[in-house]
Amino acid sequence: MITVGDLGLKEDKVLESMVLAAKWFAEIAQVKTESLTVEKNPGRLLHKYWKGAIRGEYRVAEKTWSFFCPIWHTGQAVKALVLAYHVTGIEEFLESAILGAEFILHERVSDPNDPDYGLIFGYEDLGYAVNTSAILECLDGLIYLSKATGDKTYWDAVIDALEWLSKKAYINGTGIFRDVYNPSTRSFIKAPWYREGLEGRPLLDDGIFLKGFLKTGKERFRKIFYETAEKLLQDEYPPGNWVKYPPSDVNHGILHPRMAYWWGRPMVMAYLDSKEKRFLDCAIRAGDWYTKAQRRDGGLFRHTYIDLSTECFGHETSGIACASILWLELMEVFGNERYLKPLEKAIKFCMRVQFTKPLNPNLKGCILSKVLPPDGSDKSPYHIRDLATIFYVQATAKLLEPKYRLEINMI
Repeated sequence: MITVGDLGLKEDKVLESMVLAAKWFAEIAQVKTESLTVEKNPGRLLHKYWKGAIRGEYRVAEKTWSFFCPIWHTGQAVKALVLAYHVTGIEEFLESAILGAEFILHERVSDPNDPDYGLIFGYEDLGYAVNTSAILECLDGLIYLSKATGDKTYWDAVIDALEWLSKKAYINGTGIFRDVYNPSTRSFIKAPWYREGLEGRPLLDDGIFLKGFLKTGKERFRKIFYETAEKLLQDEYPPGNWVKYPPSDVNHGILHPRMAYWWGRPMVMAYLDSKEKRFLDCAIRAGDWYTKAQRRDGGLFRHTYIDLSTECFGHETSGIACASILWLELMEVFGNERYLKPLEKAIKFCMRVQFTKPLNPNLKGCILSKVLPPDGSDKSPYHIRDLATIFYVQATAKLLEPKYRLEINMI
């Protein structure tokens, strides 16, 4: 079993870093009012209730906050905060997680008589339309919080969302989900990234449908999970990744830095549930892809091409933090140290780019996401996205407490 010491790090230093990062959510990045104040909403997201949402974007040069998709970002932050609470016992983290979950529960269809009952308003690329992936990616935080608090309300919201997704978004028998839903017309519309012949995407994110099956015993959830996994095995290219599907760019051969995490990591869950090694082999290929894409200093870039070349700017620290979670889970299954060196480089890189003593108080504790290309001025090129800090907290919490590494064991 991998420990902090195996990475050449001191446990108290990793713990201190994780606590500082979690405090960034609880004390700095979380909206504390029902309406927006200092934050900008450039995408004109139609949320009516903002309290508890994580302000996910911070442009250091302008000192401005904004949002991209606060539903799924907040859901993942809730998961990070619950994990940080379990590791530390700091009540502030659990309170912040509850506040984040309240935002999600407010922003959904909660009337059982409404045809869209269970729908969560995961506004993302279009301010008036819901991304299917955003719904899926917000749910794990609710599962973690339900277990931590004993409050079944959160699990009930997960099941209601899965019912909506299974009936409205999933294309039966295909492993494909329709992507973008307009609640005002109650219809799916073309995604901004639509390509001819691409009906949707095989969304396996967080293995949520398998977790839903393990919680409820509903065979339909399990069927959807495995049909999606099979579709991903069919369409996998390059090994351990999926350039065919957005947000990767098949025309230019650009791979998204978290795709191998969203779709490769649940293959570990498929293996643990089914005992079929072909799923584990796919997860290993995803883990191996990350070792090849990782830069020598431990980081990762937003635009990594199929040939593993990159651009000079546009780092994406969240990608290597996600890789760390996958590597930890794979080594837990293997019982060996296959990914120890890449994991060591990744955690040390994240710790190096953490703001521990900034002059700007909005930055304290967060992980630097990316360095923007020059624009002709001498303004700070730093850009903060909450995702780097979210997945860093998740990764370090799992590193510090091994019992949280294999998630389907926790349902």
